[in-house]
Amino acid sequence: MSEPPEGYLGAQARIASAPAPELVEAGYVLELADAPLLHRGLGLADLAHVIVLGERGAIPGDDLRALLRALLDLLDGEVVPDASYGDLANVRERLLEQRIGVAAGWLNAGRPRREAGRIAFRLALRPRVLELVVAVARFADGLVTLAARERDTLLPDYTYAQVAQPTTVGHWSLSFAYPALRDLERLRRDFAWVDRSPGGAGGVNGSRFPLDRARVAELLGFSQLATHTRDGMWQTDGLSELLSHAAIAATGASRFAEDVELYASDEFGLLRIGDELCRASALMPQKRNPYALAVLRGGAGTLIGRATGVMATQRTPSGRTDNLLYAYGEVCRAVEFAARLLRLAAATAESVTADAERAARRVRDGFALATDVAEVITLTTGIDYRSAYRVVGLAVARARDGGPLDAAGLDEAAGELLGRPLGLGAAVLADALDPAAALATRTVPGGAAPEPMDAMLAECRTAVAGARRSSEAARAVVTQAEDGLVELARRRAGEP
Repeated sequence: MSEPPEGYLGAQARIASAPAPELVEAGYVLELADAPLLHRGLGLADLAHVIVLGERGAIPGDDLRALLRALLDLLDGEVVPDASYGDLANVRERLLEQRIGVAAGWLNAGRPRREAGRIAFRLALRPRVLELVVAVARFADGLVTLAARERDTLLPDYTYAQVAQPTTVGHWSLSFAYPALRDLERLRRDFAWVDRSPGGAGGVNGSRFPLDRARVAELLGFSQLATHTRDGMWQTDGLSELLSHAAIAATGASRFAEDVELYASDEFGLLRIGDELCRASALMPQKRNPYALAVLRGGAGTLIGRATGVMATQRTPSGRTDNLLYAYGEVCRAVEFAARLLRLAAATAESVTADAERAARRVRDGFALATDVAEVITLTTGIDYRSAYRVVGLAVARARDGGPLDAAGLDEAAGELLGRPLGLGAAVLADALDPAAALATRTVPGGAAPEPMDAMLAECRTAVAGARRSSEAARAVVTQAEDGLVELARRRAGEP
C-alpha cells in the first residue's frame, strides 16, 4: 500500500492507502471522463448550497465570501482533474482547500457529495432534453409542411411492399407526424422529471444544518422538488424513461427513413430526397446513395442499445452510486445523439419531393382500387361483401395475365362464383375505379379526404407551435435562473 495523496478524503479516518492504480484507471478515470458535462452544474449546485447556508447564518461571513469567490473562479475556469483524488466533487474540494484553506470545509456542510452530482446531472440534462424537443418539433413540422403541400397528391399505400389502396402523399406523411407529436408529449413529461430538484436533501432525510430545499430549487431554476429526500438522491426510473423515449423518437424517424428509401428507389420512383442528403458510390458512377437514411436507421438501433444498457445499470440495490457512475455521460450523450438524428430526419422530410405523375400511374396500374370495386358491388347490388371480395379477387387474378379490371371480367368471375353476372354498368364501375372519387369518400376523422386532412393539419400545427413555445419558455427560465444565481453569488462574495 502507498500513502494517500495530501488531502485525500478519508485519509485521517478509515482509508489508509492511496487508491489502487487499477481503481483509478477503471473507476476514477471513468467518472472524470464526464467532468466536462458536470463541471458547470457542480459549480452552480455548490453556489446555491453555500448561498442558502449563508442566508441562514450557518457560515461565518469571511469564510462565506472567500468560498463564494473561489467557487466563482472555479465556475469560470478550467479544472484539470487529478484522478488520484477520485470523482470531480472530490477534485473540486481539494482545489478549494489548496486555494482558501479551511473555509473550503463549509462546502459540504449538511450535504453529501452525491447531492451536488445529482443536481449537476439534471442541470446538464435540462438543455439537452430541450434541444431534443426542438429537434423533434422540427421533424414534425417538416412532415406537416410536406403533408400540406402534397395534401391531394395521389400515392399508392403499401402493405408488405405491395400496392394496397389509394392514399395521398399528405396522408402518408401525417402518419409519421402524429408519432412525432406523441414523442413531444413524452419528452415534455421527461423534462418535468428532470426539472425536479433533489437539492437540500441532506444525507438521506435532512440535516441539523438549516437547509431550505425550496430556496435551493428556486436559485437553480427548478420548477419543483423531488418530494422524498431519499428517493430524490437515488431515483433512476426517469433516466430509463428518457432514454427509452429518445430511442422511440429515433425509431419513428427510422421508420420514416425506411419508407422513403423504398419509395425513392429506382424500382418505385415515387419520392426523392435532396442531393445534400445523398452521396456517390466510390466505385459505381451511376449511384446516388441516400446516405442520410442509413444514418437514421443505424442511429435508432444504437439508441435502442444504449437505452437497454442504461436500464441494465439501474438494476441495483438502492443507496449506491454504481448505477449513476455509468449513467452521467451515457444518458447525456445519448440524448445529444438523438437530437442530431432528429435534426437529420427533419432535414430529410423538408427535402422530400413527389413524382405525382408516376405515383398516380402506379395507383391506377396496381389494382389499388380493388377494395373500392368490391365495396361498390356490395353497396350497389346487395351482394354480401365476402362474395363481392371473391368476385373481384378472381377478376384481378385474371386481369394480371394481361387485361384490365373491367365489367366483362367482373361479370365472368361473378358468373362462375355466383351463377349470374353483376351488371354494374359502365358509369358505376368507372366511379369505383376513379382514385379521386375514392379518396373523396374517405371522410371519417383521420381520413384522406380534404376536410379531415385539413383538420389534422391544423391540429398538428397547433401542437408543434405549442411544443416550441413551451421549450423556449423553459429555456428562458433556466437561463435566467442560472445567470441570476451567478450574479447573486458575485454580490454576496463582495465582487463589483
